[in-house]
Amino acid sequence: MNFPENLKYTKDHEWLLLDGDTATIGITEYAQQELGDIVYVEVETKGKDLGAGDAFGTVEAVKTVSDLFMPVKGVVTEVNPLLESQPDKVNSDPYGEGWIVKVKVENPADAESLLDAASYQKTIA
Repeated sequence: MNFPENLKYTKDHEWLLLDGDTATIGITEYAQQELGDIVYVEVETKGKDLGAGDAFGTVEAVKTVSDLFMPVKGVVTEVNPLLESQPDKVNSDPYGEGWIVKVKVENPADAESLLDAASYQKTIA
């Protein structure tokens, strides 16, 4: 299983890639494997200011629906348009084309409180 070292992780299985004050957020390879085939991604929070831990959307798999949670406080600025027609990108490329949202982070230092790759691996072991 892949755990890119340049990402930060949450115990809820989201990943975050910080570039200045913009974060790209998705779900981990582990999460997509646990969910199974993803058939729909719903994010209706574009433009909303959300706190860390707030739900920003859902992913629907064949057998379940799972909430997506914000790793840090910020405003959702972009939703991956590719997922509207190809939600399976979350399965096939969770750290690349399968990203879910981009967020303008209120305080980029908050990302430091998230898990690094080694710590995240320990939580799912």
